[in-house]
Amino acid sequence: MYILKTKGTAKIPDYIQIRDNNFILIDHFKANVTKKTLEKLNYIKNVNKFIEVVNNLQYGVLKKIE
Repeated sequence: MYILKTKGTAKIPDYIQIRDNNFILIDHFKANVTKKTLEKLNYIKNVNKFIEVVNNLQYGVLKKIE
């Protein structure tokens, strides 16, 4: 699975893309979603670690996660 953080503009917020190993888009959501929202997603096993990775991720950098 891969994640990508895209930078928004003044009117459009930052977004997170989650893609599978074939780079097919699985989910696309705002970067400022809450922990509670992320816990509802069944494919994110460790929400705290995911939030930490997203916060440290640079814009436009594709990162592979387990």
